[in-house]
Amino acid sequence: MTTVFGRLGLRPALVLALVALVLAAWPREAAAQDAPTASTLIQSLGGKRSFDETEATVRALGALGDPAAEPALRALADGNLYYGKTDGRVLIGAAQGSQILGADPLSGEALGAFPKAALEKVRVKNSIRTLVGEALGALTLGSSDPAQRLRAARGLFERAEPADTATLDAALAREDDPGVRAALEEARAVATLRDAAADPNLRLDAVGTVERRADRPALNVLGSVEGDRDPAVAEAASRAADAIRADIALWAQLQNVWYGLSLGSVLLLAAIGLAITFGVMGVINMAHGEMVMIGAYTTFVVQQALRAYAPAMGDWSLAIALPLAFLAAGLVGFLMERCLIRFLYGRPLETLLATFGVSLMLQQLVRTIFGPTNREVANPSWMSGSFEVGLMAVTWNRLWIIVFAAVVFAALLVALNRTAAGLKMRAVTQNRRMAAAMGIRTPMVDALTFALGSGIAGMAGVALSQIDNVSPDLGQGYIIDSFMVVVFGGVGNLWGTLVGAVTLGVLNKFLEPYAGAVLGKVAVLVLIILFIQKRPRGLFALKGRFVDA
Repeated sequence: MTTVFGRLGLRPALVLALVALVLAAWPREAAAQDAPTASTLIQSLGGKRSFDETEATVRALGALGDPAAEPALRALADGNLYYGKTDGRVLIGAAQGSQILGADPLSGEALGAFPKAALEKVRVKNSIRTLVGEALGALTLGSSDPAQRLRAARGLFERAEPADTATLDAALAREDDPGVRAALEEARAVATLRDAAADPNLRLDAVGTVERRADRPALNVLGSVEGDRDPAVAEAASRAADAIRADIALWAQLQNVWYGLSLGSVLLLAAIGLAITFGVMGVINMAHGEMVMIGAYTTFVVQQALRAYAPAMGDWSLAIALPLAFLAAGLVGFLMERCLIRFLYGRPLETLLATFGVSLMLQQLVRTIFGPTNREVANPSWMSGSFEVGLMAVTWNRLWIIVFAAVVFAALLVALNRTAAGLKMRAVTQNRRMAAAMGIRTPMVDALTFALGSGIAGMAGVALSQIDNVSPDLGQGYIIDSFMVVVFGGVGNLWGTLVGAVTLGVLNKFLEPYAGAVLGKVAVLVLIILFIQKRPRGLFALKGRFVDA
């Protein structure tokens, strides 16, 4: 051998070193070639592949955990992944006429336009789309955005399987965000719980982890293992599921209370103006619902104007609409009282018929101007969305309406009890003749009171535009409930109106699940009739010579 090396001009030691270096490097190169990358896996989707091969590639991409594969997987699920018929190159395509605009599946770099005949679409079916969804969930576990990782971890909770254990363990090993770690541990517990071959003690610990989540997805997971072959696991899952069901039932009752408070705030806004006019003047105003409608359409007009001339002020639309709605509805109420109602005092039936006619006229006027169809009134950004309190969902628009109703109620109390106008209004309510003898202009008090009640109804329309359809019939859905609130609480008494609105709102929401919406309202009406038989003046009756007369 030395002779051969000598003839080649090589030292034996040098040759042996080169051989050792090649042998040491060869396995690593082979391993590097064997280790799949996102690029190689995506490119392997090209060609006439079977569905089984495509599914295996999607699973491999999910296990790889490279977020760079996300665009290609989404394109695959949407049917926008193509490959060249001649070279098999895979790309993301967007059809445009007779051509397809191609883009690199990893970098997104534009590759130009290709004739449709030169490309073939990668075939997919529903099972592949399902696998793509699972793979995307696994990929986003490696995202740099903690919020995205948290959404991915939560999305894996109910569908975690034993096959996901390695992916979840890898994600847990590199995760440092406490919230994301907790969500990953919950998903890992579900995977363990569904693994019949796992250690029984680990599965029992997994039951405890899932139980601590205490929500409907956790109940679904535990329900799926209540019939487990391991009696200890089945018993623990059943006990945990019962505890969660009790929690859910409690939160459901609290949710009904919240819905009742929300409905009560709407009824309060709609009825509080009616309580003032009915209490001071004894006028049965059937056009009160149309004052609400005027406020809602004022909000619509303000939003349209801002969209056209000042789109940047969109979030201020309600703040601008509130005073305008108060003025618009108040002006209509003032004109109604001066032109019609003041001639009908003491004749309640004729007042009812006259205001009903005004109601029909106002509805027709709005139909003529705005049309009969519903109008869109958008929620500002600060009134959009919701958040959770325990297992209870709280929407921002309902929460702000409750706050608004409380502010209006407090402001009205201050106006009635701490201002000269409020003093005159209360004097007229208690004894009209004595108030007139003291120099109070009772006709003007009547007109301003009617305008105040109508203006508040207009402000209620601004709030209702955020949760109901804005249409000419908007007020009709609240006029009967408003009268029920006023009569139940005590005519002309603001505290009675507040208690009546909240009581009827909560009662409605507790009856609806058992009797339905229509029968629930009928039941409430029957209960109010029975209550009025015992207390004809409602919960809080006003006192005074005029009222008692």
